[in-house]
Amino acid sequence: MLEHLRAPFKKLIEPIAKALIAIGLTANAVTVIGAVGTIVVAIATGVTGWLFGGAVVLTLLVLADSLDGSIAALTTGGTEFGAFLDSTLDRIADWAMLVGVIIFFLMHRDWWHTAIDNTPDYTSMIGIAAAAVAVMTSFVTSYARARAESVGYEVKNGIATRADRLTIILVGMAITGLTRQGLWLAIAMILLAGLGLVTVFQRIFEAKRQMVIGEKTYRR
Repeated sequence: MLEHLRAPFKKLIEPIAKALIAIGLTANAVTVIGAVGTIVVAIATGVTGWLFGGAVVLTLLVLADSLDGSIAALTTGGTEFGAFLDSTLDRIADWAMLVGVIIFFLMHRDWWHTAIDNTPDYTSMIGIAAAAVAVMTSFVTSYARARAESVGYEVKNGIATRADRLTIILVGMAITGLTRQGLWLAIAMILLAGLGLVTVFQRIFEAKRQMVIGEKTYRR
């Protein structure tokens, strides 16, 4: 849904990419720095409970994620290893953001829940369960594409791209940080899990459709 913004955004950040090239940073270095930064901030956000500040910093890191591609385009033109490294570290960063959410639900229930007569904290339970499903769908969405490509078929369809998934996480974190109501983050996780499941099945059905036709669609 948000993929159509990629091209104009790349033009916007091109001056920043040129500045990073001028100080000697390579595309792969920027990839690693961005991924490590995202992992550290995501986990720290979950531990501290500073959701709004964490969401702001993570948003900046997510926006900066395109810098490695811009640097590659301006220097080497991109390499196979660079693309592999970027995709691999993106999966780790996605995992870290959802782990940060789970840690938050585990450590900061006192924000919205007061145990009276041992009343269960359904908000945290639902949020954690939905986040766990979202972790699974995030990896399976990427795996389905990679596995289809390995046998000659291109499967990139789906209702929720990575940009959409990250937007849902960050908006849920920011609203929860401002309102101190965990329900908003739980709702975001439910939405994320639901869209993720739909995307996984869309890719499965698209792969099956192409395989039944038998026409190879993936070109290296």
